This record gives sequence, structure tokens and C-alpha cells, in this order.
Amino acid sequence: MHVADIALFLMRLVLGVIMIAHGVNHWIGGGRIEGTARWFSGLGLRNGVLQAWLSVITEIGAGALLIGGLFTSLAAAAVISIMLVAGLLAHRPNGFFVFKEGYEYVLALAVMALALGLLGPGWLSVDHAVGIEITGWAGGGLAAGVALAATAGLLMVFWRPKPAVAA
Repeated sequence: MHVADIALFLMRLVLGVIMIAHGVNHWIGGGRIEGTARWFSGLGLRNGVLQAWLSVITEIGAGALLIGGLFTSLAAAAVISIMLVAGLLAHRPNGFFVFKEGYEYVLALAVMALALGLLGPGWLSVDHAVGIEITGWAGGGLAAGVALAATAGLLMVFWRPKPAVAA
């Protein structure tokens, strides 16, 4: 085991805990599923309740997979896709900085997930233990490709923004 394995474990742990906390908050925090559904609907996504549940399941599931280091590239893809949707629909109009509700934070999480896709889960992972690590361009390409396809699919099927009102 090398120091890089510890660093990768810490990256997976922190990103995994963040995603689980985010999913739990969408589920039982603040406005609960109903509030999360209204928020998604307000972003122009149809079927807000379905979107809320899919978000909760994806965030908690990806977080758990990252912590264990299981199917790491696919878990990273899920995080990247969630952050792309959030960045495009909720944060992009607000600019870069997070204190102005900008995309700074979601960009950092997406790039961290992509880095895990590229570097792999490391020695302290289920992927390593069972011999299914995918690293390098293959791991990064898988994470990025699946994320882009999932994001495009979700937006094509569910995103219906309100038409602009003429002045």
C-alpha cells in the first residue's frame, strides 16, 4: 500500500459522505421529497417527484459505492451526471462563485469524481480486492462517457423549460 492509496481512499470517503448527505437531505431534510420535487419542477424538469426519488437513490447509492470503492468509475459517473444537471440547470445562471449560488462547488465535486475515474479506487477498495479496477483513460472515459450520456438522456426526456416571456 502506498500513500496514493490513502489519498484515493480519503477522496472516495469524503465525496461519498458528501453525496450520501446530499441524498438524505433531499429525502428527509428541509422540504423533504415534496420540496425537492417542487424545486426540480421549478428548474423545468417534468415529473418532479420521480426526479426527487431518482436523485435521492442515485446520490445515496453513488456515495455508498464510492466509500466502498465498488464500481468506482460508474459511481463517479453518477456524481458527475448529478453535478452536470445541477450546474447546468440550477447554478450556471448565477455565475461561478458558490456564495452567489454559482457552479463553483458542483464543478469541484464533478472534477473530483472524474479524477477518481482516472486514478481508480486504489488498493483500499472492493474493486481492487476482486480485481475489477478500471483506471487511466479507460476509467476516466467510462466515468465521463456514462455521465454525459446519462445527463443528455435525462435532459432530453424530462427537461421542459418554460418559454421565455416576451418583454
